[in-house]
Amino acid sequence: MTRDERNRLIEENLPLVGYLASETHARATHVPREELASAGALALVTAADAFDPSLGVPFGAYARRRILGAFADEMRSMDWATRGIRRRIKETTAVQETLSAALGRQASVSEIATTMGVSHDEVSGALADAGRTVTTLDEVYESDLASVTPLPEESAVVSERRAVLEHAIAALPERMRSIVHAVYIDERPVKEIAEELGVSHSAVSQQRAEAIRLLRDALERYYRDGGEAITTSRVSTSVREGFFARIAETGGARIARALAAPEPLAT
Repeated sequence: MTRDERNRLIEENLPLVGYLASETHARATHVPREELASAGALALVTAADAFDPSLGVPFGAYARRRILGAFADEMRSMDWATRGIRRRIKETTAVQETLSAALGRQASVSEIATTMGVSHDEVSGALADAGRTVTTLDEVYESDLASVTPLPEESAVVSERRAVLEHAIAALPERMRSIVHAVYIDERPVKEIAEELGVSHSAVSQQRAEAIRLLRDALERYYRDGGEAITTSRVSTSVREGFFARIAETGGARIARALAAPEPLAT
């Protein structure tokens, strides 16, 4: 892989670092997002250096694991709570909840301490720690974050973004759509996809990259908030606008309004 190809991989996947950093920070607020982004960016660079395209694994999937691994190391180094502290918090809050349910009211510190056979100060300390932002590393990192249920205030945003992406994927040109589905849904090796389509490995990679840029353009256009959206795809304006039009046709009135071309400035 040439240096230009390496740099292209890094540039195209930088948004992945920001996305994963935001996802992780939302569930582990004691770790600064900037620290996660810094660690993730470094992991992305090292992933590009070590990446072997001949293995047929998509770089995005490979880099994702490297980035999340870097996040895990960063969180371990910054986590204020040891396993012992977390265990004490979990045990104390479990007793508190059980007693409160049985008593029909909030259990007092003395009642919790008596039940657990520990001092009043130990229970007070555990409850104080529980009041801080405590997120276990395993909970954040489990299944590469994919299985973590969004917080209530995030659910609407996540659902909205997913809906836009679903319609955008369906609106991709047929070849791009089939490649995106094969790579990211079926998780098939790029080499196998290329052989099936009768094209080169690089041709599939280029189509996949352009599809991702178009999907990014769709999200940028949707969330542009009245301003001019930044475009990253390399297709012509007419092809891009046709892509947006297909999304609007199936996405409903709200998505159609958001994707509508901005009104020209009055002269």
